[in-house]
Amino acid sequence: MKLYVRQAACSLSPHIVARELELDVDIVHVERGTHQTSDGQDFLAINPNGYVPALVLDDGEIVIEGPAIVQYLADLKPDGGVAPRNVAERRRIQSLLNFISTEIHKPMGQMFAPAYAPVKDVLHQHVAARLGWIATRFEGDYLTGDRFSIADAYLFVCLNWSQWLGIDLSRWPELEVLMRRVGARPRVREALETEGLALQPDGIFFAPA
Repeated sequence: MKLYVRQAACSLSPHIVARELELDVDIVHVERGTHQTSDGQDFLAINPNGYVPALVLDDGEIVIEGPAIVQYLADLKPDGGVAPRNVAERRRIQSLLNFISTEIHKPMGQMFAPAYAPVKDVLHQHVAARLGWIATRFEGDYLTGDRFSIADAYLFVCLNWSQWLGIDLSRWPELEVLMRRVGARPRVREALETEGLALQPDGIFFAPA
C-alpha cells in the first residue's frame, strides 16, 4: 500500500495510524505547489481533487478521505486497539470522526485560505465553540477511554494547526494535555520525524524542523 501525504496536513492522521499498527505502508510525499510526488508521479492522476490523503491499495484501488482511510487501516488489524470492534462503540467513534471532519477540520482549513479572510472571525468563533464541546467528551486519557484511537490521531493533527491560526489552546487544558500525550507516543514521533516535523519550545505543537 501507498499513503500519499503532505507535511503537517490532515494526512498525518492516517500516517500516525499506520505506524501505530505497524502496517506495511509506503509513505509518499506530495509537493503542495506542483502536485508532484516523491516517487515521480502526478498526484492529480491519483486524486483529481488534489488533496491528501490518498491510500492506494495493493490491487490498485484508491481510497480517499481521512476518516474512511483510518477506519480501513484499523480494520486491517482489528486487534490493534485503535478502533473498537463493538458495534455501539464503533458508532461513537464514527460520530467523533465525522464531528472532527466537518466541525473542526473543515473550518480550520478554510481559515488558511485567503478567500475566507472576510469571515475569519466567524470561523474562529465556530471552531472555538466546537473545541469547547469536544474538550468535554473525554472518557479517560483519550476521547473514548484509556486507549489511543483513530479519533485521537485525527484531533491531534487538527489541533496542531491552531498555532498558525491564532487559536489559543490554553483555553481548553484537556486539549493541551491530549497534544502532549499523543505527541509523546513513540510511533507518533516516528511519523512526525518522517514528515520533517519537530517539537516546538512550548512542548505542545509540532512544526517544520
